[in-house]
Amino acid sequence: MTLLLKLSQLIDWLIERVGKGAFWLVLVMTVISAGNAVVRFTFNYSSNGLLEIQWYLFAAVFLLCSPYTLQKNEHVRIDVLSGKLSPRGLAVIDIIGTLFFLLPMVVLVLWLSIPLVAESYKISEMSANAGGLIRWPVKILLPIGFTLLAIQGISELIKRIAFLAGMIDDPNAKEKAPSAEEELAAAIAAAKAKEAK
Repeated sequence: MTLLLKLSQLIDWLIERVGKGAFWLVLVMTVISAGNAVVRFTFNYSSNGLLEIQWYLFAAVFLLCSPYTLQKNEHVRIDVLSGKLSPRGLAVIDIIGTLFFLLPMVVLVLWLSIPLVAESYKISEMSANAGGLIRWPVKILLPIGFTLLAIQGISELIKRIAFLAGMIDDPNAKEKAPSAEEELAAAIAAAKAKEAK
């Protein structure tokens, strides 16, 4: 199990690097979007290529950051259920969810997407829009993103099993820092208190 935990740490390191690198794509996407808007309104010119690169980048952010979201335990949960479970019960639910839902879904998406990517690359598929972009680079994000999601799912599975075996602390435990909403509420309350003086 120690070797598997080392593998989990290596996977976590890789996914964190990919996720944090993909954050920068948001900035690139924003700059392109703003530049496209300025050019469109200033020079009355628009490019389908610039519009398409925005959704290519959005797809990259979504697909490359999903494994990072899983790693940080920030994915969607049904709080009505998960909030009432003990840490051990939640770990068992995570194991079941990973084995019977996450990993089979990832395998299905990979099985369906790889032939599409291969065909798109083979024929050098282009956008149907005039001035559009080549399509295989955005399509290849599907197998890349879902492969990363699968390996992060395996890492999470290893951590949950190790937790149940008493080898590590609860991987679902969150830091006790205030949420962004709580910090904002505190800042607003402090500003109001300052105004009242």
